[in-house]
Parts: sequence; structure tokens; C-alpha cells
Amino acid sequence: MSMNPDNTITMNWSDFIFESPKKNLSKSFVIGILEGEGIGAEIIAASLHILRALESVTNYSFEIRNSGLIGLNENRRYQDPISTDLIQFCQDIFSDGGAILAGAGGGRFVYDLRRQFDLFCKLIPVKNSKELAINRMKPEYLTDIDILLIRENISGLYFGKSNIISTSNDIQVEYQFSYSEKEVHRILLVAAKIALNHRKHLTVVIKDGGLPAISKLWWDCTLNIVSELGIDYSLINIDHAAYHLIQHAQELDVVVAPNLFGDVLADVSGILLGSRTFSFSGNFSSQGAAVYQTNHGAAYDLMGKDQANPVGQILSLAMMLRQSFGLNQEATLMERAIAQTWRQGWRTADIQENSCHLIGTKEMGERIADTLVKSTNKLLEV
Repeated sequence: MSMNPDNTITMNWSDFIFESPKKNLSKSFVIGILEGEGIGAEIIAASLHILRALESVTNYSFEIRNSGLIGLNENRRYQDPISTDLIQFCQDIFSDGGAILAGAGGGRFVYDLRRQFDLFCKLIPVKNSKELAINRMKPEYLTDIDILLIRENISGLYFGKSNIISTSNDIQVEYQFSYSEKEVHRILLVAAKIALNHRKHLTVVIKDGGLPAISKLWWDCTLNIVSELGIDYSLINIDHAAYHLIQHAQELDVVVAPNLFGDVLADVSGILLGSRTFSFSGNFSSQGAAVYQTNHGAAYDLMGKDQANPVGQILSLAMMLRQSFGLNQEATLMERAIAQTWRQGWRTADIQENSCHLIGTKEMGERIADTLVKSTNKLLEV
């Protein structure tokens, strides 16, 4: 943990995931770009504009490497969600100590990429902003929300095997999926260690009536880990967890869930943030590989219209700076620039409020970059 410019504590969660935590010994970093589909190119461009602004006021430099198509476009060209060229591109980035910033990619892209590089741990921060008044929930339900959702990322239902049996009278679909004790133990251990260094409570999501055998495995692994670490915990069913996330969000600290359940809770958490466009995440392997992304889709209906909100993508970039490169202060500068831009009244269409100024994707990126430069120069003058 380290102090950021606001004198608050910032945690490097990746220290509890990577077997050999990265040390910030360099002034130059490699970032691989997967632009994605739909609005991907636009919001990635806005993010990189801010990164270049950050470069101009710090001693750090970033080598940007661009890949080709991903997702549905990749699938049409190569008949595969992730081609050998894309795999090699990502491997080269990871081998050079870099990380991937990804736009949205449809189809099996995200699932197969996670499995390919064993990105077993997905971290989704849920912390709402006091600068926005757009949330449809009562303000008293939104104060002091600071949750980390942790999703098991490479097993479970999304990685099952299916079989279709057709008869003259019916079509039957069979589906098999599994979790191993090792898979469950490693994600729970990461979650428990983070919780122990956060606000010291772990919530584990199961469904003991609907999935009794898998839930028991998660239950047993939880008991073993919490007894070893001495951490406070609770086990909660997914339906209750979704309700609790909205009704009593302030009570939650670190929440860990199987793949499908974690996916659902991440989307539900967008309500707490005020917009799904603010939701972002990092996907991690124990060997140091990391892919950062938004948790929203490609929004093809907004493609090329300069209307998309780039903030979730920008926040995923800030997360990369902090978790993969150890640049805590620089990540905080980026986050503060977003908040200050909102305080100045600038909004994209999805979060427009009365008396605020409506701007597009490109201008939002430019204004955040300008705010970052000006605020950093003021700090340096002091």
C-alpha cells in the first residue's frame, strides 16, 4: 500500500495475485492495445490521449503497441475468437513486462483469452462518485460504498462442454461444467488476503440449494482459508447477494463469486455507480499477465457518433498503472482529473444533468487530459 496525492491509502491488489509481485524499477512501460469493436476505437483513443498528457508531466514513458482485430471481427477473418497472431501479440507484451488494454470484443473472445493466459482472477472495483448526481437511488444508500468484487474467471458454466441430441420429437441440450478444489482454493485465497488488508470482511457467493455440490466445495474451501487466516466472513446465496448489493452496499467489503455469479453481480453493481459505462476491471494470472477492460459492451449503435462515455475505459487504464506498473500516484492523478472534469460540469449524453455541458467522447478525453496537466503543474509549483 502507498499514499496517493489525497493522503489516502491505495492498495496494490495484484501483490496478492502475482507469485512474484512486480517492482517499479523502470521509467518506461509497454502497453498492448486491443481496440475492440463498436465504440472500442473511440474510447481507447480518448484513454491514450490522457496517457500522453500524463507522460508530458511525469518522468514516465509508455510504449504503445497495437494489435489487429479481436472478437467477432477476428472470428469472421480467422474462424477463431483468438487467432495465433493475437496470442503471440499478447504473449510478447507479457514477456516484456507489459499489460493489455482491451476494448470490447464479442463472442467467445474474452472467455478464450482468459483461459489461454490463465487469467483466473477478475477484480471489479465498485466505488461511486460524489461528483455525479445522476443515480436513481436515494443518496443515503450510496455514501461510503467501497466494494471489490472478485470473480473466478476461467472455470464454471462459461467453460462447460455441450452436446445437442436431436430426435424426431424433441431437441435436448446437455451441458457439463466443473470446478476443482485447486481452482476454488486459489481464488478464495486471493480474496481472503485482499480482504484481510482491506476492511477485513469476506463475502463468498454460492447457491447451496440450486448447486449443492459446487456450493459445498466453495463452502469447505472458505472454511479452511478463513480458519487459517482468522478473517471474518459470510456465505450468501446469489439471489440474496444481488439484493444485498443494492440494498446494503455499505456493509460489503470484498465479495468473491464463481464465474457466472460474479458476472451478474458486476453488471448489477453498475446501478451503484450511476451508469454501466463506469464499470471496469482487471483480469490477472498468477504469473503477472494482466488484461484491463470495461465491463460494458461494444455499443454498436453509438459507433462513430462521438457519443460514447470513455470514463470506464480511462479508469481501466488507471487501474493498469496502479496494479501492473505500481504507479499509484499517477493513477490517482488520472482519477482526480476525471472527478474534477465532472465538477466543472462536463458530461457525455448518458450522464447528462441539468445545467451541465454536453460534450462528446473525444472532447471528454481532451478535457480530462487538460485538467490532469493543469492540476499536476499546480502540484509541482507548490
